[in-house]
Amino acid sequence: MRKLPKVDVVIVGVGWAGGIIASELTKQGLQVVGLERGKERKTEDYFMVHDELRYALRYDLMQDLSKETITFRGNEKVRALPMRQYGSFLLGDGLGGSGVHWNGQTFRFLPYDFEIRSKTIEKYGKNKIPAEMTLQDWGITYDQLEPYYDKFEKTTGISGEENPLGGKRSDKYPNPPMKKSPAMKMFEDATKKMNLHPYMMPSANLSQSYKNPDGIERAACQYCAYCERFGCEYGAKADPVVTVIPVAKKTGKFEIRTHSIVRRILKTGNKVTGVMYTDVTTGEEIEQPADIVVLTSYVFNNLRLLLMSNIGKPYNPVSGTGVIGKNYAYQVIKGNAVGFFNNKEFNTFAGAGALGVTLDDYNGDNFDHSNLDFIHGGIVSYTQTGMRPIQNNAVPGGGPTWGKEFKDKSLKYANRYLAVAAQGSSMPFKHHYLDLDPTYKDAYGDPLIRITFDFENQDRNLATFLAGKCADILKEMGADHIDSLKELGPYDITTYQSTHNTGGIIMGADPQTSAVNNYLQMWDVDNLFVVGASAFSHNSGYNPTDTVGALAYRAAEGIMKYHDKGGQVV
Repeated sequence: MRKLPKVDVVIVGVGWAGGIIASELTKQGLQVVGLERGKERKTEDYFMVHDELRYALRYDLMQDLSKETITFRGNEKVRALPMRQYGSFLLGDGLGGSGVHWNGQTFRFLPYDFEIRSKTIEKYGKNKIPAEMTLQDWGITYDQLEPYYDKFEKTTGISGEENPLGGKRSDKYPNPPMKKSPAMKMFEDATKKMNLHPYMMPSANLSQSYKNPDGIERAACQYCAYCERFGCEYGAKADPVVTVIPVAKKTGKFEIRTHSIVRRILKTGNKVTGVMYTDVTTGEEIEQPADIVVLTSYVFNNLRLLLMSNIGKPYNPVSGTGVIGKNYAYQVIKGNAVGFFNNKEFNTFAGAGALGVTLDDYNGDNFDHSNLDFIHGGIVSYTQTGMRPIQNNAVPGGGPTWGKEFKDKSLKYANRYLAVAAQGSSMPFKHHYLDLDPTYKDAYGDPLIRITFDFENQDRNLATFLAGKCADILKEMGADHIDSLKELGPYDITTYQSTHNTGGIIMGADPQTSAVNNYLQMWDVDNLFVVGASAFSHNSGYNPTDTVGALAYRAAEGIMKYHDKGGQVV
């Protein structure tokens, strides 16, 4: 194995978290190497490639599941099997990671989220939390994290308006909200009549040209509707490749090595000494020594590297001891309703990834849960992300799904239906966790990550509650026919929902129940930081990226403190 010269910091994965860490540390003068298993990416790669088949259906920006995937089971009584085709979530690959193919919906979590166990018990008593639910506070408050939210939103140029039911802001969004379509105005008017609190969705798709605090200039969104699963040809959608990575590269202290799959974290005593990776282009195994190692890859890979490198105590779902793999959570996306309009047409082919109106009246603890058999909630939104032709062909339920009548209805309702959707939170349970699969391995002979997860009564009750609220809004909007979720079945890994996987290396104030402190520094190994949604001890009713970005900025601050003084950062 070839050994390279030591650097100050090596980061594993160059997406949002890795890009932020690299830009912040190199600005402070540290020498940083970023290892990325995928290929190089730049904005020019997406010029004139509005190709739904290539990107949305054949997953051109995603990980190759024939070489590396995950295994899944609903419970411990059944054998986990590999995910052989994409469904429930999409794992990004290449420079920028999932930050390239995201929609740009950039919400802050609620103050309630960070102190969820304490706040729930304080208001409803301990019995409100099911015995199997491993709910815990994050070891940080919203007020402590708020300055880092602000920093991420200014770096990315978020376009939005203040959430009337959200946490206090130290400053407004750096850009005004996006344009409001007629359908969005219908949703806004209807929900205001219902005494709800709609607001424009915070968007990483720029509403106007913008220059951020690092001097990065980007153009305004063109509303082409090719956001989710696509790279942005204008650079209008914030992604790491057009925001933070150029800042790090400009310092001359950041080296990116693509096609580099990190397979082990190297450790001596209670310190890590670097990483071992395979150069995919040659097959060579290489050691990269470093004073500080930062894991900034996706949830599953962060966790997999810790387990394969024997760092931290693996979670045991029977005893409830250990922390690595604990509190895996996903998202409840199934609470939705579709309204069909006989005499109204909408131009739903146009849009942007984060173009929409949303409300938080049913999110967090913004409503009384005393007589409800669940905690938390979710956002309810109408989003106009663009109805691309292959993937969208809704007809009213109850009729045939093929033949002449189906075709006639497909043509009639092509531009006459709107979906109001909820995105619900996901609470952690003792028997939902991540570990190494004992049977299946990747192309290099390393074990795959195994997910053990299913929807609980908490999720089923939440989903039907939110679906009912969505249907009520569509009724107020004047829909002639409404189809909505009536019952949430078992979790289905074959149907797309979101790529909002969280947990496994959770943050907290106690080393017995968490893996990292609130700077995302490992309790067990103080020169190892693990940054990303793997730190979430539950998943909120929002998209995770704003919180990932905020935590990354805080982690960068913690890394510098460690670099200067050593020891556990406080």
